[in-house]
Amino acid sequence: MRRSSERRMSMDEERPAPPSDPLVGVDVSRLSVDEIRERIEALKGEIVRLEAALAKKEASRAAADAAFKF
Repeated sequence: MRRSSERRMSMDEERPAPPSDPLVGVDVSRLSVDEIRERIEALKGEIVRLEAALAKKEASRAAADAAFKF
């Protein structure tokens, strides 16, 4: 049971931290050209996935904003 004096967590505080990505920020000096190309393709795929998720969230937010607009 929560006491009213306890600080409530915001939604952002309740979310788990995103996993760290082993492809981002690592030393690539020892990778082959093919390995670098593979990483680039993997990251491009991730960008496409993230852009789709962003578009979906923006559309959802716009719909909510329109529904509550007076």
